[in-house]
Amino acid sequence: MNELIEKLVKEAGLTEQQAQQAITTIAGFVKDKFPMLGGAVDQIFAAGNKNEE
Repeated sequence: MNELIEKLVKEAGLTEQQAQQAITTIAGFVKDKFPMLGGAVDQIFAAGNKNEE
């Protein structure tokens, strides 16, 4: 997930906190609009968090 945050900071000019909030917002949106992808979205972000620790 750090790679995505860094990309948002560099290319969109967001702060790290703004980038993290954007990712959280987008993940929530995808889960709301496409409930069948909810588990996949959770796994993607959980996998990213495990790799960063």
